[in-house]
Amino acid sequence: MQSPITIRIGERARQRIQREGFQAADVAIVPAAAGGPKGLILNGLDQWMCGDFFKQARRPRKLIGASIGAWRMAASTFADPVAAHKRLAHLYANQRYPAKVDAAYVSRTCRALLEELVDGRSAEMLSSPDYHLSVITVRGAGPLANAAGSRWRETSGFIRAALGNAVSRNRLAGSMQRVIFHDARDDAAWLKRSFDAFEGHFVGLSEANVHSALMASGSIPLVLEAVTDIPGAPAGAYWDGGLIDYHLHLPYQRDPGLVLYPHFSDHIIPGWLDKSMPWRRARDEALENVVLVSPSPAFLSRLPNGKLPDRSDFKAYGQNHDTRIRDWQKAIGESERMAEAFARWVEKPDLRAVNGFA
Repeated sequence: MQSPITIRIGERARQRIQREGFQAADVAIVPAAAGGPKGLILNGLDQWMCGDFFKQARRPRKLIGASIGAWRMAASTFADPVAAHKRLAHLYANQRYPAKVDAAYVSRTCRALLEELVDGRSAEMLSSPDYHLSVITVRGAGPLANAAGSRWRETSGFIRAALGNAVSRNRLAGSMQRVIFHDARDDAAWLKRSFDAFEGHFVGLSEANVHSALMASGSIPLVLEAVTDIPGAPAGAYWDGGLIDYHLHLPYQRDPGLVLYPHFSDHIIPGWLDKSMPWRRARDEALENVVLVSPSPAFLSRLPNGKLPDRSDFKAYGQNHDTRIRDWQKAIGESERMAEAFARWVEKPDLRAVNGFA
């Protein structure tokens, strides 16, 4: 039977695993990509990591995510992370929208989802002895600096941003800034030294801003409203962190530990606007200590519709919510096979069964 997972590893990770095996104690960072419903396929791996693997060697670990990735990583910080991941998957899959909605309606729905996920326990999330959470958001700059509340200015600003990005990713920095909300116990030093063209701001997470930060990180332009007035953060309009950091192409090589990256894709695309540009896929030294595990083509072929859940399903299924929810729940259930396969590989790593990032 074909494996349900694909594994890619960087050269430094390969050498370390060859010498020492794959040890939970070696994992320092867990990234989580934006991607909406695609993230549901990682539920099994998320439960296995936090409910089993990392318990073998408890230590502070950096969890960093954008959009649904940030929500997934937030779920990991609860005292019972397995229950939190199950709750997130259930809440996300069971979203229902009428045929015609505006951004305000979607924002209210997602805000309520987050409130139910957090369940008034933000202090618990921010005091986890094992995990330090970082949430990536985008702050509007240039033509997007004052776009919140005006659909025309927002649309115009994002069109200009997309056109600039088509020429060069560096041009996107004229329209967007990266704002990282991070655990106050972690100074995020590995990210503070510049590594790309984007201006960065760093804000400590607190009970006053964690909900707004998570909401902003998933606020897709024109689909949800921008988030403003986040306590402790620079003034401005905040949107989905995936706009800059879709698959989180970050300077992982700066950490001496390993990076365990459960991902819905076997490659890393820097920004959401780079999806149609395969030449921008990450292949550099930043991935030298990364272990990336993703669904294999054989696994995908067995899912409903032969693909990952994604945002287009809301339109494709229309008002047939029960069928969409059934199919998404089936995909979530199938994700357990990925976790089982990766757990077997971790127990006895076969480096002949993995690929690099070249």
